[in-house]
Amino acid sequence: MVRVLIAEDMRMLRQALVALLELEPDIDVVAELSNGSDIVPRSRELRPDVAVLDIDLPGMDGLSAAAALHTAVPECRTMILTSLGRPGNLRRALAAHVSGFLLKDSSPDTLSHAIRSVAKGERVMDPQLVLAALDDEPQPLTPRELEVLLHASQGENAAQIAARLYLSAGTVRNYLTSVVTKLNARNRVDAIRIAREAGWL
Repeated sequence: MVRVLIAEDMRMLRQALVALLELEPDIDVVAELSNGSDIVPRSRELRPDVAVLDIDLPGMDGLSAAAALHTAVPECRTMILTSLGRPGNLRRALAAHVSGFLLKDSSPDTLSHAIRSVAKGERVMDPQLVLAALDDEPQPLTPRELEVLLHASQGENAAQIAARLYLSAGTVRNYLTSVVTKLNARNRVDAIRIAREAGWL
């Protein structure tokens, strides 16, 4: 019996997933969660074989939760479900030791087969996502630009970033201007959105 934890914040979709999986004689849904922050504590308690996680959860997103699970409950394998076919997310998923990565419009049979495969230690990746990742443009930012943008994405202003990275505030502003230009963004907020969607942050 494969013990499965499901985390999906949309109630109708979560309940549909549970109902579909409970039709499978060898799959047992041991928990259904709506908040990403609950994934690690519940997994420590229930020790599921596979955690099926929505990529975009409140509290903690699915990829961050997968990385945390890999450390906290290493025997639990993770599978990400996404409606966001962004190439950068596949790279982030691989870095988080995710074993499965499927689009939400996959068939129920594909999902149940993927859960069984992941539970056996195999990797299951949606071919469309893999092809999109192979076609993806290389990341154009320097490591320092990416570091500055990451701090900006966490709500820090130029002075705070400068103090943290031992730079002048003017240098930080120059990095952010360079980032906005390289990403063809409208402003800093747009640059953060673009970088997140590409999976660089």
